Amino acid sequence: MSDLKSNSTSDLLHVSIATDKAAQKWGNNALLSPSAEGYQIHLVGSDPLRNMQKAARSLSNLGISQLQLSGKGWSKDLQWAFYQGFCTAKKHDGVVFNNEQGEAKQLEQLATCFSFAKKMINDTPEMLSPVALAEQAEAFIRAVAPEGSVSSELITGADLAEAGWHGIYQVGRGSTRPPALLILDFNPSAKPETAVAAALVGKGITFDSGGYSIKPTEGMATMKCDMGGAATVTAALALAIMQGLSQRVKLILCCAENLISGHAYKLGDIITYKNGTTVEIVNTDAEGRLVLADGLMCATESKASLIIDAATLTGAAMVAVGGEYNALFALDKPLAARALQYAEDEQESTWQLPLEKWHQQQCPSPYADTANSRPVKGGGAGGASNAAGFLSRFVAEDGKGWLHYDLAAAFNNSANSYWAAGATGHGIRSIATTLLAETKR
Repeated sequence: MSDLKSNSTSDLLHVSIATDKAAQKWGNNALLSPSAEGYQIHLVGSDPLRNMQKAARSLSNLGISQLQLSGKGWSKDLQWAFYQGFCTAKKHDGVVFNNEQGEAKQLEQLATCFSFAKKMINDTPEMLSPVALAEQAEAFIRAVAPEGSVSSELITGADLAEAGWHGIYQVGRGSTRPPALLILDFNPSAKPETAVAAALVGKGITFDSGGYSIKPTEGMATMKCDMGGAATVTAALALAIMQGLSQRVKLILCCAENLISGHAYKLGDIITYKNGTTVEIVNTDAEGRLVLADGLMCATESKASLIIDAATLTGAAMVAVGGEYNALFALDKPLAARALQYAEDEQESTWQLPLEKWHQQQCPSPYADTANSRPVKGGGAGGASNAAGFLSRFVAEDGKGWLHYDLAAAFNNSANSYWAAGATGHGIRSIATTLLAETKR
């Protein structure tokens, strides 16, 4: 990364690519062997990107803090796979990229955006309150955007209820630290009449206890990551700006802590949203969709033709696609097909799960238009699709132009052969590319 450029690369460990097998003395089909300047990675089998990431994880586990990618054969995707495997929750830099193919600048931009998102997701919930999340996201966008292109509004606490954003307010009112809605406007034209081309909506639950539907300890231990959607869309917008985004885009972050107190929302409560939809609370741990509903209505008010929301929304998505894929939902099938291709182009595994208009009716309530879930563990069968169906009630035109990402691959509870424990940033590249491509159509 750029902060290492001042160091002489001769002082760094060099890592090169070898196209032959490692000598037998290093083990059967060894990925790594030592060289005169450091190590070489033997990419001779199938799936070179995963093998590269695995080799980088092995080097990171040796305690190496800084290195240089040297020699030939370093494509952008191979370098990025190495970076993803090498970094940890405590180490977001240390890789000097190879510029043989002129791609070091793009890789440094990726690293800057991923580092921001991963640091924020890995931060402690005590350090990252809802307002702090909103403020840090705004500061990051202002730092990368052209001067004068960003304006913002931050609504907090009881002002949310007065403004009609009842979902965020109800979920967050149990905490002494107020909930917040950030509405950031990136407008490079600086003309107020410029149409909003797209809106990005992120779930920003800075800690999720589950509320009165309380999580067990093992389920709550990693809930600092429940604002992963907000971090992901913020980083995606920043990356798109760095890559030349010229259209007006709104960033909408729905931030709250879901805690238990005498002032917390309760099972049986009914929330009436701005669009008139009434929602019975049957599970206070299904809070993400409640805050996103406000964000989606806010996005719809902007008349953006493209709306993308991202959230660590359901455990059901993780059950369906595992921890290596994000789940994609859309009623707009042609848009979904393009989004899947963008994700494939960016080497971010994404899988489309079912969503139809009738999924809106999958959480019935005798007291309101809908419940926020089903009152069974995990929301019952098809829980991720039912959550997406709930969200579809809050977008216009039968979901035309809307994409919902359930970020099943955003966070690893523990390390494995490819990833360190913690945030992955998976989804940032896909959303940035979707944003850039779709706003040019």
